[in-house]
Amino acid sequence: MGTRTLPNLRSPLSSPTPPASSPLRNHRWRISPFPSSTRPSRPVRPIECAVRFRPCIDIHKGKVKQIVGSTLRDSTDDASLITNFESDKSPAEFASLYKQDGLTGGHVIMLGADAASQSAARQALRAYPGGLQVGGGINWENAMSYLEEGASHVIVTSYVFSDGQMDLERLKHLVHMIGKQRLILDLSCRKKVTYESYIWNIILNGKYAIVTDRWQKFSDMFLDEQTLEFLATYADEFLVHGVDVEGKRLGIDEELVALLGCHSLIPVTYAGGVTTIADLERIKTAGKERVDVTVGSALDIFGGDLAYKEVVAWHDKQVMINW
Repeated sequence: MGTRTLPNLRSPLSSPTPPASSPLRNHRWRISPFPSSTRPSRPVRPIECAVRFRPCIDIHKGKVKQIVGSTLRDSTDDASLITNFESDKSPAEFASLYKQDGLTGGHVIMLGADAASQSAARQALRAYPGGLQVGGGINWENAMSYLEEGASHVIVTSYVFSDGQMDLERLKHLVHMIGKQRLILDLSCRKKVTYESYIWNIILNGKYAIVTDRWQKFSDMFLDEQTLEFLATYADEFLVHGVDVEGKRLGIDEELVALLGCHSLIPVTYAGGVTTIADLERIKTAGKERVDVTVGSALDIFGGDLAYKEVVAWHDKQVMINW
C-alpha cells in the first residue's frame, strides 16, 4: 500500500514526520513551573499532570463574551451573531483571577480585528505575563509584539492557510521568526461528508476538516493521524475547537477527543460543548488522559451547572492525583 500524502500543500514536505512508534505516544506531558519572575501566586512544582483545565478569555469588541463561534462573520454586521453571555469584568480582571489561582496555559482569543479587542488582549497579557497564550488575527507582522507584551505563545490558524490549502512557506517563516516553542496551531475542525468508492459500493464518511476564516471555510486538510504527526514538527502545542458543538450546549465531541488522545504527539487542548463536570471526566477518559480542556470565561453563567470554582477544584484534583 502506498504512503498517503497531505493534500495540496504549497511546498514540498521537507521536514521528517515523527515516527509512529515514537515513545512520546504513551507518556504524559511534563508541566514545568514558571520562571521565578512570572511564577503564579499559588506554588507550583514540576509534575506529571494527565489533564489540565486551561482557562479562556474570548474577546469581542473589547468585551469578554461567550459566542457561538460558527455564527461569527468577517463583515461588521452582527445580525447573525449569537451571544450566550457578555461579562462586566474586563479581560485583565479575568487574567488576574487566573494568575491568582495558578492556572497556566490559558488562551486569550480575539474574535475580531478591531482596535478595542487588540487593546483588551494586550492588557490581559500584561496582567498575567507568561501565563497566557493569544490568538486571533496573528501573523508574522504582529506575532512578536504580542510575545513582547507577555504572551507565552501565539495561536495561529488562518494565516498559514490560503484558498483552503496550507501555505507551508508561511508556516516555516513564522517558526523561523518566533521559534517552534512559542507557536500553537489552532486546528479547529468540522465534520465534512466525503465519498469513497469501492468497486460497486459508495461509502459515505464524515471526516474532520480543519476550518479557517472564523470557522467559515473548509480547508482541504483533514485532521487525522498523519496531519497531527506532520504538524507536530512545527508547533509546541495544538488547540482544537469542536466547531460543530462549540457554544451550543450540546455536550462534547467524544469522537474528536478520542482522535486527539490517540494521535497527537505534542500537548493538545480541546474546546467545545463542555457544560458539566461530567463532560470534563468524559474528556479525561476519551482522550486517554492526554487531552487538556478549555472552557470560556463566563463559567458561572453559561452552562448553568458549571461554576468557575468547581472547575478549579476539579483541575486541582487532577494535579494532586499526579503529584
